[in-house]
Amino acid sequence: MSDLLPALLGADGACQLLVNGAWRPARSGQTLEARSPIDDSLVGRVAAADTQDVDDVVAAAAAAWPGWRDAGFSRRADHLHAAACCMRQERERLLHLLTEEIAKTRASAEEEVDRTADLIDYFAEEGRRYYGEIIFGDSFPGYPRTKICQVYSEPLGVVLAISPFNYPLNLSASKIAPALITGNAVVFKPAAKGALAALHMCECFRRAGLPPGVLNAITGDTRIIGDALCGHPGVDMVAFTGSTAVGRQIAHVAGMKAMLSELGGKDAALVLDDADLDLAADEIVKGAFSYSGQRCTAVKRVIAVEAIADPLVAALHQRTRTLRLGDPREAATSLGPLIDDRAAAFVQELVDEALAKGAVALCGNRRNGRYLEATLLDRVTEEMRMAWEEPFGPVLPVLRVADLDAAIALANRSDYGLQSCVFTRDLDRAFAVGRRLDVGTVNVNARDSRGPDHFPFVGRKDSGMGTQGVHYSIQAMTRTKSIVLNLRLPAG
Repeated sequence: MSDLLPALLGADGACQLLVNGAWRPARSGQTLEARSPIDDSLVGRVAAADTQDVDDVVAAAAAAWPGWRDAGFSRRADHLHAAACCMRQERERLLHLLTEEIAKTRASAEEEVDRTADLIDYFAEEGRRYYGEIIFGDSFPGYPRTKICQVYSEPLGVVLAISPFNYPLNLSASKIAPALITGNAVVFKPAAKGALAALHMCECFRRAGLPPGVLNAITGDTRIIGDALCGHPGVDMVAFTGSTAVGRQIAHVAGMKAMLSELGGKDAALVLDDADLDLAADEIVKGAFSYSGQRCTAVKRVIAVEAIADPLVAALHQRTRTLRLGDPREAATSLGPLIDDRAAAFVQELVDEALAKGAVALCGNRRNGRYLEATLLDRVTEEMRMAWEEPFGPVLPVLRVADLDAAIALANRSDYGLQSCVFTRDLDRAFAVGRRLDVGTVNVNARDSRGPDHFPFVGRKDSGMGTQGVHYSIQAMTRTKSIVLNLRLPAG
C-alpha cells in the first residue's frame, strides 16, 4: 500500500493540516471523525482547525506567493505534472478512499481518479500556452504606432479553494490546479466528507516539490472556520463548489473578493415529439442515477411533450427498475447510499409530498436509512416541490406538457440555470431550443455533464457565478495588466 499515509498522520492517527509545506495538528489538538456512509465504520479522522489555524495557513500562503508568482509557467507546469504522476502511482489508495469515505462504486471512483490526474496535466500544458498580446496604438484613429501596449495576465495572490463531498478529487483539482499554474498560492478547505481523499491528493502536490506555503490545507467545522476563511483580509479570491445557500453566505462574507462559484442545479431533460426514445431513456437514466443522483449536473426532471410521454415513461421505467441498490464495494451494485441520513430524509420528504399531491411512483420509493432505491415519479406537476427543488438523490420526476413552447417555459421558470439537455432528431430545432433555454450549457441528445473539463462550465441564476473549464478557470484566477510603451524614435 501507499507510503503517503504516514506523512499525513499525526501521533493521534488523524490526518493533519498542511501548513507551510509540513503536516501538523490543529492548534487545539481536536479532531473530527470520518465515517463511511456504507456502514458507519470509522474510515479516519482529520484535524479540527480553529481561527488561529486559519491565520496560519493564510499567512503561509501570502508569504509564499511572490516567489511562486515569479517562478514562471514552465517550472510551475513541471510541478503539476509531477503531482499528476504521483496520483497515478497512488491510484489504488485513492480508489479505496473514495469508496469507503463517500460510497462511490469502483467504476465511479476510477473515473474520478483518472480524470483528475488528466485534468492536472491539462492545466499544466494550458499554462505553457498562455500568452499575452501586443496592441499598437495606430489601430485607433489619432494615435501613433510608437504607442505600444503590452497586455499580460498576473495572478491574484491567495486563492481559497473550497470543495464539496461528491467529487473530492476532481472538484478540488479544478480549483487548485488553475490557481497554481497561474502563480497563485492556495489555501484549500475540503468538505468534511471526502477530506481524507482530498488530503491525500495534497500530499501528492507536496511530494511534487511545491515550495513551502504554495499549497496549504485546512480541515474543520465550517461553522467555526468558514467565515474566518472567506472573510480573511489575506485571501484574494474564493473558488467554491457547493449549495446555493452556502454560496450566498460566502458571497456575503467575502465582500469585494473575486469569486468563482459552482452551486446547485435543477437540470431538465426536454424530450420532444420526434426524439429517439431509446436514446433519450438510456441517457436520462444514466444522468439521473449516476452516483445516486448526488451530482450538480444530474438530470433532475424530465419535461416530456405529451405526444410521446407514455412510451418515454415506459422506457424510463424499464431501465430504472433494473438498477441495483447496495454496497458500492460489490461489482453488481448500480447505486449506493446517500452521503448521510439527513440527505436521504430530505429526498424522501420531497417524494412523499409529491405522492400526496397525486404523483405516481412507478418503481423504487423504498428507503432503509440512507439507502434509497432508484425512484421514478410520473405525473409530477408544478404544484409539487419536486418540480422545483433539488433533491440531490436517486429520484427522477416526469412532468408532462402540451408542446415545445410549454416545455421551454417550464424549464426556464426554475431558479437554477446550470444545464439542460434536449432530445430531438431535428438539429435545427435543437439549436433553436438551445438558444431559448436560460442555462449555461445545453446538451443535444446526451445527458448533462460537467465534462470534458476543457469545455466551458457556467451556471446562471442560482447555479453560480463565473465560467470554469481549463482555459476559463485560468482566466478567472488572473487579472489583466497592461504596460504602455511610448517610444521616442528619431525622425526619418
